[in-house]
Amino acid sequence: MLFTSVDDVSARLAETGYLASPAVATTVFLADRLGKPLLVEGPAGVGKTELAKAVAQVAGARLVRLQCYEGIDESRALYEWNHAKQLLRISAGRDETWDETRTDVFSEEFLLARPLLTAIRGDGRKVLLIDETDKADVEVEGLLLEVLSDFQVTVPELGTIAATSRPFVVLTSNASRELSEALRRRCLFLHIGFPDEELERRIVRLKVPGLDEALAQSVVRVVGALRAMELRKVPSVAETIDWARTLLALGADTLDDTVVRDSLGVILKHQEDILKAAAKLDLDAV
Repeated sequence: MLFTSVDDVSARLAETGYLASPAVATTVFLADRLGKPLLVEGPAGVGKTELAKAVAQVAGARLVRLQCYEGIDESRALYEWNHAKQLLRISAGRDETWDETRTDVFSEEFLLARPLLTAIRGDGRKVLLIDETDKADVEVEGLLLEVLSDFQVTVPELGTIAATSRPFVVLTSNASRELSEALRRRCLFLHIGFPDEELERRIVRLKVPGLDEALAQSVVRVVGALRAMELRKVPSVAETIDWARTLLALGADTLDDTVVRDSLGVILKHQEDILKAAAKLDLDAV
């Protein structure tokens, strides 16, 4: 077990700079204690990936990351054979029979382990991060079901490779598509939304220690006002931190119309959002 209690989760994650809400700390503790994968869903930039990195750091574990994308297949997620090296071996052994050659070319020496197999093989603590699971095809979900059910992989030429110690597994999703119920059943679910004002202020102060307390409070309130607008892309926590760093770099002591207007491109990423914010944002009201 990585953690002894929910409070232990909160305290140790905070040491890495990750301030976890009670819901986050509790779910991480349960995932560790029950040995279940943790499915973390929520908008981009709220700390889903950073949570896996923080857990790996506090556990002294190796972080193994599978970055999902449209078109990713088994060979990129699980394993593939080093075909170039196999051809060289076959060419070097021209006088051998195929049975003799096959024993060599389908051995560990020629196996290229991808993230899923890497997380299963070998000793030592590991955290397996399957990032942006919703971007992968449904076929990859089937592969994940097989791996996460028994934490073992069957390589036809080598046999079954089972995990000697199970990794702590974190799957993240931005909910761009619905994940299958079968995958959800195998996981504990955690939704991370935008933090409340107090928690976000603490996060900003932790990540940007040189920022004045009053200015940090103003930044968080303005970002909260922007999130209440109907924008194409509301600012994330990561963008709140970027904006705080921007204001520090500009030497701003307070938020006024000029500073906000000149730096909106740091937190808003679409021109229509910038125009809407510039027209509707009332600094006196926040």
